[in-house]
Amino acid sequence: MALSDTQQRIMPRREDREHSHCQVLAYPEAVLLTNPINPKLKGEVDDKYQYSIESKDNKLHGWIADHDAVGFWIITPSDEFRTGGPHKQDLTSHVGPTALSMFVSNHYTGKDIAEFYKERVAWKKAFGPVLIYLNSATFDHAHRYRKSLWKDAKKRLSKEIKSWPYSFAASKDYPHADHRGEVSGQLLVRDKYLHKQLMKAKSAFVGLAAPGRAGSWQTEGKGYQFWTQTDKAGRFSIKNVRRGKYNLYAWVHGFIGNYKLDRNVSVHTGYKKNLGTLIYDPPRSGPTLWEIGIPDRTAAEFFIPDPNPTFVNSILNHDDQKFRQYGLWDRYSDTYPHHDLVFKVGASNYSRDWFFAHVPRRTGNDTKATTWKIKFKLQEVSKSGKYTLQMALAAANFAEVQVRINKPDGSPHFTTNRIGYDNAVARHGIHGLYRLYSINVPGKRLRVGNNTIFLTQTRCKDEFMAVMYDYIRLEGPAV
Repeated sequence: MALSDTQQRIMPRREDREHSHCQVLAYPEAVLLTNPINPKLKGEVDDKYQYSIESKDNKLHGWIADHDAVGFWIITPSDEFRTGGPHKQDLTSHVGPTALSMFVSNHYTGKDIAEFYKERVAWKKAFGPVLIYLNSATFDHAHRYRKSLWKDAKKRLSKEIKSWPYSFAASKDYPHADHRGEVSGQLLVRDKYLHKQLMKAKSAFVGLAAPGRAGSWQTEGKGYQFWTQTDKAGRFSIKNVRRGKYNLYAWVHGFIGNYKLDRNVSVHTGYKKNLGTLIYDPPRSGPTLWEIGIPDRTAAEFFIPDPNPTFVNSILNHDDQKFRQYGLWDRYSDTYPHHDLVFKVGASNYSRDWFFAHVPRRTGNDTKATTWKIKFKLQEVSKSGKYTLQMALAAANFAEVQVRINKPDGSPHFTTNRIGYDNAVARHGIHGLYRLYSINVPGKRLRVGNNTIFLTQTRCKDEFMAVMYDYIRLEGPAV
């Protein structure tokens, strides 16, 4: 099976997932291979969710038949018809051999993205085209044909991307290039606490999706979405857009929140529109006093532990895929056997001292709620001032985060209430749906000297009730 340049391996057979060959782990999709037909795979974990990929990268995956030196590939040159935007994760290939082309699912989002179709309301959507590509090479015992088949499949993907939208499709529901439009512009960021001048939104994701609130594209699936990334100057061009009414959305690496243009964009045949310079004002109430993490909508920058040696999948040995190893939720209790996480601003390092997921603690056969502490010092406090705690979440699954300030007990200063269905921890994701909470903190809650913020994830019926933090920042009063 091949998913990328680095994710390629000999896979178990379907029979290896039967009870006589494996041990079922925490859920049916995950098994430990105890007696596989190929003995080299003994002791490895197999779980189809470990092979998930974000929509923007899910363009090529498939299989190579070793005995025949033949490749079978799913090639998807455009994701305009998929749900949930460019970061929506979904299944690819897995044991079977199985190769999937996922159009609609609630994986890594839960029912927040479920589509409800009203009675007597007309709706239709064209999915695809998707290419099923077969190739072959000359067999050799050194298996050099594997590299050749993969390289050829990548070359074919490039050809298909250049050919999109296809000219051969006869359906009236699939417009050709001359019946589509283009939207361009430049995105800048305004944050006076970081820079006096406007900043260029480098590598920002900018897209067109159905009208809605800022960020609603994450859970939108009835319509089409068109995304691109800005260049170093913040310029963007979204090409081959279908006719329709859209909102223009964006998010910028290094800044919290969601951008939405305050007017609709209506695209028609031959439409070419330059929207000019657009300004994004990310949420901000005052200067940064301290921060934890990077605003990138993932928990990838935080501490990701090594997997339990008993539960390893060798295809995930590369650092950028480490978070997909099985059972990392249990490593929290191994990492903090006696007390919960304590992060000391100015002394701790979030890549080492901030666990990637706020999960319950394992206590024998039970689980219990966990409270993380952020300890920090303030040289001065304005008792009448308004402070703000910006708390961005990268994922949430049947979770609730309660925030307390300098008082570990009693009623919380703030609660998210129960949120999320994305199941990102169990499904080996590093993010699910993005959420941002701007929490007002009156100055009278703080004190000169030592302070502590308590973050309690209260829901703990199972180990998968959890959140992942994207970024946390305490802001002082506006100046």
